[in-house]
Amino acid sequence: MNYRNIRCFIKIVALMVTLSVLCLPDHALGKVYIDIDSPAFQKFPIAIVDFGKTSQQSYQTELSGWFSDTLGKYLEMTGFFNIINKKAFLEDQKQAGLTVGSIRFADWAVIGAEYLVKGAFQSNGKEVTVEFHLFDVIKGEVIIAKQYSGKIEDKTEMVRRFAGEILLALTGDEGVFGTKIAFVLKKGQNSDIYTINFDRTEILRITNFQSLTLSPRWSPDGKLIAFTSYRNGNPDLYIKSMNGAKIDKIANFDGINLAGSWSRDGRKLLLTLSKDGNEEIYTMDLASRRLERLTRNFAIDVSPAWSPDNKSIAFVSNRSGSPQIFTMSADGNDVKRLTYDGNYNTSPSWSPRGSRIAYEGRVNGRFQIFSINEDGSNPLQLTFDNVDHESPSWSPDGRYLVFSTRSGGKQRICVMNANGSNVRVLYENVSGCMSPSWSPRIK
Repeated sequence: MNYRNIRCFIKIVALMVTLSVLCLPDHALGKVYIDIDSPAFQKFPIAIVDFGKTSQQSYQTELSGWFSDTLGKYLEMTGFFNIINKKAFLEDQKQAGLTVGSIRFADWAVIGAEYLVKGAFQSNGKEVTVEFHLFDVIKGEVIIAKQYSGKIEDKTEMVRRFAGEILLALTGDEGVFGTKIAFVLKKGQNSDIYTINFDRTEILRITNFQSLTLSPRWSPDGKLIAFTSYRNGNPDLYIKSMNGAKIDKIANFDGINLAGSWSRDGRKLLLTLSKDGNEEIYTMDLASRRLERLTRNFAIDVSPAWSPDNKSIAFVSNRSGSPQIFTMSADGNDVKRLTYDGNYNTSPSWSPRGSRIAYEGRVNGRFQIFSINEDGSNPLQLTFDNVDHESPSWSPDGRYLVFSTRSGGKQRICVMNANGSNVRVLYENVSGCMSPSWSPRIK
C-alpha cells in the first residue's frame, strides 16, 4: 500500500498438474556450481537440442522443436542463462544420442556451451512421455536426467519442472516457476484482485465485489489472501480462501483497515488501522482476532512488513517530517530510521533472505525502486526509467522483484532480477494495474 494513497483510502491455488513421474538414474552432483548472486556472475551458456523421438510410432513430430524452444524460453525468464543459437550447433544430431559416450562434447565446447540439454519423447497424440538430460560440457558428464509421463496437455508443466530441476542442480534453488503474482486490476470506478503466473500465463480473477478492492497479501502457505475492499462503503479487511469461495471480514473498524505482511507461521497479520484517529500499526492474532498496538506516535505509521524471522518490522512513518522507512522490533520497541536519501520513501518489502529491504523512493519527481541493507547501509537504486515504479514485492527465493509502473496512459506489472536487470512485463492495462504481491511457492 503506497503511503501517499492512505488519505485517499480514508476518503473513499494455484493450478497444479498431476503427473506420473519416473526418475531415471539421477546423477545430480548436489552442489552449487556458481553463486548467481555474486556481482561477478556470468550467465550460464547452455545449448538445448531439438528432442528426438524414442519410437517411430510417436505422433506430433512438431514437439521436437517445441520442447527445446519452450525450455529455452523458461530458462531465459530467469535472467541466468544465455541460450546458444541452434544455428551454431556443430554436432550431427542424426549420429548423436542421449548417452555420454555418444556425445562429442568438444563440438559443444568450441561454440561456447558449458551446459547441454538433450531429450526425447514418445507420444500417441493423447499422452506423452519425455526424457530430459542435462550435461556438463566441460566435464563430459551427465548432471541430471528425468523422465515425465502425462497427458499431452501437461507438456508445459513437464518443461517447467525440468527447468526447476536445472536451476536446483546449478544454483541450489528450484526457482519460482510455480509461483503467482496477485495484483489489483482497475476497471472504471471499481477494482478487483487478480493473479497471474510467473510465466505470464493463466490470469485469474479472485474477487468480484463491484467496488474498490485493494492491497492483496498472501498467507505463507499460499492458501489465503488478505485484502481491503470498500464493498460495504468502508475500507474493511477481508481474507479469502484461494481454493474456494469462503471470505471472512476480519477488521471493519471506522477508518482504514489495511493488511501488512503475515507472520511466518500464518497465525498473525500486521495491520494498519486508523480507528483511534491516527494511522497506527497493529498485529492481529487471527484465531482470536485479538489486536496488539505496536506504534504510538502523533505521526502516520503505515505499510508494515515483517522480517523473515518475525523479529523485526519495517514500516513507513512521517515522524521525521517526510515519509521514510523505519524498522522496529516485533514488540514495537527499538525504532530506527533506515532511509535518509530522498524526501519520500515508502512501500517497504523485506527480502525472504533477510538481508535487504526493497522500497520505492522519489527521484527527480519520479518513483524508483531501491533496495537497502537491513541496517540502513548500501542503498541501491534498481530502476532508472522516466516512469513511476511502485510497490515492490520479493519473490519467495529473494532473487526477483515484482513492481508496477505508470507511464503514457498505461500501467504495467513488471518483474526484474534483484540487481535491477532482466526487466520483463507480466501484464499491462490502460485502465490500471497496481499493488503486486508475490506468492510463496505453492505446492
